Amino acid sequence: MMNESMNPEKQAVSTKSAMSIVFLVVFIDLLGFGIVLPLVPLVTDGYLASRPQLEKDISIALLFSLFSLMQFLFSPFWGRLSDRIGRRPILLMSLTGSVVFYGLFAVACYLPLDAEYWAVGLMLLSRIGAGIAGASVSTASAVIADSTTKENRAKGMGLIGVAFGIGFTFGPLIAFAVLTLFPSTSVNEAIGLDPAYAWVPGATASLLSLMALIVAVLKLPETRKPDSTPHGPRSFMSFGRSLQVLKMPAIGPLILVYFLSIFAFANYEATLSRFTKDVFGFDVKQNFLVFAGVGVVLMIAQGGFYRRFAGKVTELRLMLIGLACMLAGLGSLLVFAFFAYQLNEMAAGPTGFQWLFYLSSAIAVFGFAFVNPSVSAMISKRASASQQGEVLGVNQSSTAIARILGPAVGSLVYGVHPSHAVPFAAAVGLLLLVLFLVPVIRRDDAVSVS
Repeated sequence: MMNESMNPEKQAVSTKSAMSIVFLVVFIDLLGFGIVLPLVPLVTDGYLASRPQLEKDISIALLFSLFSLMQFLFSPFWGRLSDRIGRRPILLMSLTGSVVFYGLFAVACYLPLDAEYWAVGLMLLSRIGAGIAGASVSTASAVIADSTTKENRAKGMGLIGVAFGIGFTFGPLIAFAVLTLFPSTSVNEAIGLDPAYAWVPGATASLLSLMALIVAVLKLPETRKPDSTPHGPRSFMSFGRSLQVLKMPAIGPLILVYFLSIFAFANYEATLSRFTKDVFGFDVKQNFLVFAGVGVVLMIAQGGFYRRFAGKVTELRLMLIGLACMLAGLGSLLVFAFFAYQLNEMAAGPTGFQWLFYLSSAIAVFGFAFVNPSVSAMISKRASASQQGEVLGVNQSSTAIARILGPAVGSLVYGVHPSHAVPFAAAVGLLLLVLFLVPVIRRDDAVSVS
């Protein structure tokens, strides 16, 4: 635990070490997520190739939604527990869980194809465990809050965004490399990957988590301040206390903005690979590169732009810039979807206009990269030191719900119109709702500054 009388130079080194380890933890977590996520539907579809389509769809939906459901349930829990016992033990437990459950995913993928129910059952267990372990991102945000001044809070939260971007870039690239190096030699082409090597991505994610765990054990300091231990009941798993956080006038509207923004972006994420397949004819490997491109834009936006402006421009203004870019990007994708549909109807095809799709996507992702850390920084600055973990945990929990509902809504409305434009329209509508909350947030921001 950091001592208040610690030498300023030693305290600066400790703070820098904490920030670096948190960056590594979030990066490894997203790297593993990015490695495993693209392969979940492929491997599941391969194991259940002989089963009815409905059974395959339900299994894949569960594998995706259970991960986010566990994050919804456990983000406030880990946050409250870290307020009590410290950030370090929570992050170490999180990394240990990642080692175990990504390893379990590798074991599930190693099973023979005729052991389909064992394989899918182990994958379900691994996704539940990985969701519980990954719910500690809120604790990582609390470390940033502990280690930064209010003036530098947004820049610190941007560091987590950079880790997200880098992890989300290299995860799909590693999955792409696996598919390239180990192409399918099986009669079961539904997997798209030689079953003899299907365990490699999960094992890679587990090994990387183990490396991060070793570094954290050796280098991660405790950042929770000695005088910030919360007083009151030890009800770590309390929906009532989460509701109390949501009812806080200065915090509740910001969490709602965060929820709606991620809900809108998840509509785009969940239907991206289907859209590029249907409109441009992209295959699985090409879509891995598209997702890696999304990660590159996130990385550049948060590392090259956001952190440069943070501290010089208010978080509220940065959030508004992000919302404007998201609206412009997703609105352009909405128009492009109808335009591409008309070209297909005329048998012309939209291939020559792919640049417009990429530009619109980049603008939307760039905007999201500004909204995410801005809202987190404002929430953290309005929370007391004794509630950083809890409040950021409730915020992370809202993210998990948005990532359950967003893909569900996007997938359901994807086929409503043959242009596949409805998910983009839904995303734009959600962002327009956010604009109604801006005056409330602006008023609360003025009060908190004064």
